[in-house]
Amino acid sequence: MTLIEDLQWRGLYTDCTDLEALTKRLNTGPATVYCGFDPTGDSLHVGHLVPQLLLRRFQLAGHHAISLAGGATGMVGDPSGRSAERNLLTREQLTANVDSIKGQLSRLLDFECAGNPARLMDNADWTAPVSFLDFLRDIGKHFSVNAMLAKDSVKSRMEGDSGISYTEFSYQLLQANDFYHLRKTYDCEVQIGGSDQWGNITAGTDLIRKKLGATAWGLTFPLITKSDGTKFGKTAGGAVWLDPQKTSPYKFYQFFVNTEDAKVVEYLKKFTFLSRTEIEVLESTHLADPGPREAHKALAREVTRLIHGQAALDAAIKASGILFGAEIGDTSEETFRDVVGEVPTTEVPAEKLAGDGSPITELLVLSGLAPSKGQARKDIEGGGIYVNNIKSTDIARSLTPTDLLFGKYVLLRKGKRNYAVLKLT
Repeated sequence: MTLIEDLQWRGLYTDCTDLEALTKRLNTGPATVYCGFDPTGDSLHVGHLVPQLLLRRFQLAGHHAISLAGGATGMVGDPSGRSAERNLLTREQLTANVDSIKGQLSRLLDFECAGNPARLMDNADWTAPVSFLDFLRDIGKHFSVNAMLAKDSVKSRMEGDSGISYTEFSYQLLQANDFYHLRKTYDCEVQIGGSDQWGNITAGTDLIRKKLGATAWGLTFPLITKSDGTKFGKTAGGAVWLDPQKTSPYKFYQFFVNTEDAKVVEYLKKFTFLSRTEIEVLESTHLADPGPREAHKALAREVTRLIHGQAALDAAIKASGILFGAEIGDTSEETFRDVVGEVPTTEVPAEKLAGDGSPITELLVLSGLAPSKGQARKDIEGGGIYVNNIKSTDIARSLTPTDLLFGKYVLLRKGKRNYAVLKLT
């Protein structure tokens, strides 16, 4: 398949300003392609993955990739997909965010390969020095207010209760100027973005045509959603970040393992570099029997390895096995805390396990795994009780400091999947 055919098969194509012409151009030799993001936080999240991975697909096909950080546009705020005004960030905040994100981008794009290394740029470098009057004269005069008002991102806000400020209304001019600058300075011919960016992208292709008399293309991909149409990348705890300090590799892995059955093949196509043959095998396995979740695990493995590396992936897989009875072994305390965060936890005074400790039957009741000491004894005698995932068959056993994990936890289990944690206070 050609690159465009591969994108279409993966569901990474929505529209193009001239698909036939772009296909011919890409087939003639390397082109420069860019995608922008506004660094509104100090980390990218999984919602940023598709556009940056799409840049990577172009790079792997031999093209030149530019990841453009919006140090300037981030100060204004893109109205696309928003029902209300964004909070404005300072230049200092945006600069700090870009610095934090650089390392994450190096996992998604290759900035050091020979021939076509990716580049990270900041649009503040060419936007900040331009005066307001110069911008109005050199850029603003090429835009019709009628055409600007017709953009979906503007129309939807004009029809809403909050309206749109002049600041956000001007965003499309700034993004168009970015494309114009990159076309003129770096011979960048293609801008990619989500389908909600169509108006901003075509503003750029129009500006390039008017000021340079040159050709440029825009290519969009569909926005990633869950089955109910809601935004992808959110959990009950908030966004799923690429920064391991904000979302641990274990939780990151679990996020993808828990992908909806109806979406897992789609996400395999969009978020991984697995081949069509590999994905179709996983799809067949999934459709035949989704129970083992082989497609989900493959998705989680590929994306976690890409973002966090093999060592973090190995640790996440090992931690995931703990709640399926695997040995705790050398699991780190940080990872163990992530795991037990999913399990009912009971705090107990430290003296409860001091010295000779407390009877296991009493602690099973305290943890909620048994309604009474009598039932606890029956469960132990029946071979259904585990302490730190090791079977315990002695009804007279007491739990003591030697049973503590990391000096403060005991993991109790009843049967195959009923877990509880005791945490010393």
